[in-house]
Amino acid sequence: MPVAQNARGTRDLLPAQMHARLHVIGLVREVFARYGFEPLETPAFERLETLMGKYGDEGEKLIFRILERGEGGREGKADLALRYDLTVPLARVIAQHADIAMPFKRYQVQPVWRADRPQRGRFREFYQCDADIVGVDSRVADAECLAVASDGLSRLGFTNYTIKLNHRALLRAIVAAAGAADREGEVLVAIDKLDKIGVEGVSEELGRRGFDSAVVARLWEVLAAPADLAAVAAAVGEAAAGPAAELREVLAHAAALGARNVAFDATLARGLGYYTGAVFEAVIHDGGVGSVGGGGRYDGLVGMFSGRQVPAVGVSLGLERLLVVMEERGMLPGIGTRTRALVTRFGAELDAASLGLAAELRAAGLEVEAWLGAPGKLGKQFQYADSRGIPYAVVLGPDELAEGVVAVKTLATGEQRRVPRDQLAEALRG
Repeated sequence: MPVAQNARGTRDLLPAQMHARLHVIGLVREVFARYGFEPLETPAFERLETLMGKYGDEGEKLIFRILERGEGGREGKADLALRYDLTVPLARVIAQHADIAMPFKRYQVQPVWRADRPQRGRFREFYQCDADIVGVDSRVADAECLAVASDGLSRLGFTNYTIKLNHRALLRAIVAAAGAADREGEVLVAIDKLDKIGVEGVSEELGRRGFDSAVVARLWEVLAAPADLAAVAAAVGEAAAGPAAELREVLAHAAALGARNVAFDATLARGLGYYTGAVFEAVIHDGGVGSVGGGGRYDGLVGMFSGRQVPAVGVSLGLERLLVVMEERGMLPGIGTRTRALVTRFGAELDAASLGLAAELRAAGLEVEAWLGAPGKLGKQFQYADSRGIPYAVVLGPDELAEGVVAVKTLATGEQRRVPRDQLAEALRG
């Protein structure tokens, strides 16, 4: 007999959890729509070649590959893969559908998969909530992504958060100033772990990778005041002038758009290989789950598929980590079933009338459930409805049917009243 156990790094989402998730997704979608983003969905899996070469060595190790059919699969060959994120599929969509009007603003709320090590707030299957702007090379677009992230977190009820901002070109200049330009990727991978392992841990990792101690010392010298853009730019020199100017422009536009808690951080090194300009990451203070969102500019990604340069920038909120923090902090409202009433079945001889009443209420736009067990034993039916969190039970007995009324029982209080049938839908809405 097979073991009844879900795969490691995945979860079953029961109704109580789904009500909370759908509530949060609804709030995030409202924010996206408020900025003019349109919905988009893409397939759960892509051609393997679509995903490879976009995430860097560390990311590509986490891609779930799908074996080929037939002989190739038996030999361990793969030609498809579950999507790793929502950004690369978007780039593929833009390249494939050249008639999409620009700028194109899309939001997407769908699951992604990564063969990661499961831990608190990190799963192998999880949802991302993305908003991207394609086809416009403007620092206003970068700033709007920051404002979207800020509004999204605030709408969910967070106040104590920071959205960190940096620039890939500035990071490149920092690494070059430390004397490691030829090994930029390795340095950035190590710096990306700074929040988790600290300066000492990053220094040790760089040492294990064979970096000279003088390089490591110079790196921390450049990053001595990581929150001070002017100080970092001065330590780096002329190579920092361009990206520093862009960051100042983004910060100014973000402030004008009302983005809150945005701060420069020279140590922010987003790990994905496709970023080309500004990068950002959202962190909930004392959340204990690391980053809850991030994004950046990726002007070269669409060109990998189409051969034409298409500027793009986007931001993503991590639904799973946000839900972990919101649940622990009691930020999720007690959202139960949407069902307003259970239509009971008084007896088999009245089934046609009772089921017809349920159909009548649904046609009026109400969510109602009809009792599916054996008719009679109203106490059992009331108990079921109460256990489901359904607020009302509707009883249509022979007396009520003859008089053109319906008995409505409020399950929380036990109060019962008679309502004219033509007023029932309105009474249940109230």
